[in-house]
Amino acid sequence: ERGVDIETLTNASNRAAQLICDLAGGEIGELIDVYPTKFVANEIESADIAAAVQRLTGLDVESGECAFILNALGIVEADESKIKNLKSKIFVSPSWRHDIAIEEDLVEEIARHAGYENIGIELPPAFGAGEYQTNEFRKRRLRQRLIDNGFDEAISYSFIDTGHDDVFEAAPGVVDSATDDKFITLRDSVIEGAVRMRPTMLPGILDAVRLNFNQQRRDLRIFEIGKVFARSNDDASVAKEQELLAFAITGTEICEDQAKPGRELDFYDAKGVVESALDAVGISDPQFRATNVKHLRAGQAAEIVVGGNAVGYFGSLSDDIASGYKFRQAMFVAELNLQLILDDAPDPIAYRPLPRFPGVTRDVSLLAKRSDTYDAIRNAIIGQSRELCRSVAFVDVFEGKGLDEDQRSITIRIEYRSDDRTLVEVEVDKLHKQIIDELGRITCVTPRF
Repeated sequence: ERGVDIETLTNASNRAAQLICDLAGGEIGELIDVYPTKFVANEIESADIAAAVQRLTGLDVESGECAFILNALGIVEADESKIKNLKSKIFVSPSWRHDIAIEEDLVEEIARHAGYENIGIELPPAFGAGEYQTNEFRKRRLRQRLIDNGFDEAISYSFIDTGHDDVFEAAPGVVDSATDDKFITLRDSVIEGAVRMRPTMLPGILDAVRLNFNQQRRDLRIFEIGKVFARSNDDASVAKEQELLAFAITGTEICEDQAKPGRELDFYDAKGVVESALDAVGISDPQFRATNVKHLRAGQAAEIVVGGNAVGYFGSLSDDIASGYKFRQAMFVAELNLQLILDDAPDPIAYRPLPRFPGVTRDVSLLAKRSDTYDAIRNAIIGQSRELCRSVAFVDVFEGKGLDEDQRSITIRIEYRSDDRTLVEVEVDKLHKQIIDELGRITCVTPRF
């Protein structure tokens, strides 16, 4: 249990040789000793061993009694000449006690002989007990929002197979792509083959989906909030932990008390979940950009941007990964760096009176190229900073008959309103024309009708 004392090898050999001579007629020969690595005793420093015993166990044992117990066990004090700091004492462990290495080991030996039964019942000191963490309320709102949207929370293992390294792309800010050894590997894995501390939570989420599929559950909404791990950029020997949010949706829309299948969930359902989750933590205006992610299908992948910084990805699971899990229906997944999101304090909630005067809306269809997005059109209108222009909303998109292959028609709705008067048609028409003309100059879109 505590290892073999290598210093007793000579005595054991001599005893064995003596028995051979006495019982079997042997003769004593020359002792050949091959001992290249000499034993080096552990040296344990302790400023005040009695105080350490009191701090860790609550036992009141005098310094002299502590020294007596340790000396009786072969743990002796070092010569004062070896002690650099005279305020501390150095204890040297014997060769038969490999397990004595730190001050807590000395305390354990003293407590063992002073009597475990003499240790009193006492609560440890607590600092800030009962207080919520800084972002605890925001995470609670996030969980409740997802549950209200029909999600179930999953808890998966933090250990995954190394085969996932090149399959899934980590969320922004998790790993440093410039580092060669960017993952954390376990020396002794609890689960056979699972030797990687997860840099992404998607393998666990997809395993949960597959388990539900095996139980004939096809309409799923699953999320997980947990830690992922990677090498620290500053110190490769230190593991960097970050908290992430991941979810998966698949199947059809679930309606209470309705056996008939609803419509199939799609890319925009996943986008809506992302927007709802961010709204729950105080982020009201996230941006989405088309991107390429190795584990998502090309053309159905988006990057989530908050405050100008990428915080995650969402989209349709790639066909290669889906076939590997034997998924035969569309799967939409997302992974967000929750720590990056929660590090920014939310904007304070602003209140203003309800509008007293009615607004005027104008719908306009714009002929645009496929590369022109609604987001670019909306930003171009808002960027004009027209005081009476209060909101821009998406209405519809049309592609097909009457349009070229690289064209589509995007219909938007613009609302005009004043806080101190009722707008007249002539005023709205003039302002609306100015906005559309400026929009065409900025984005190259043209009014269709």
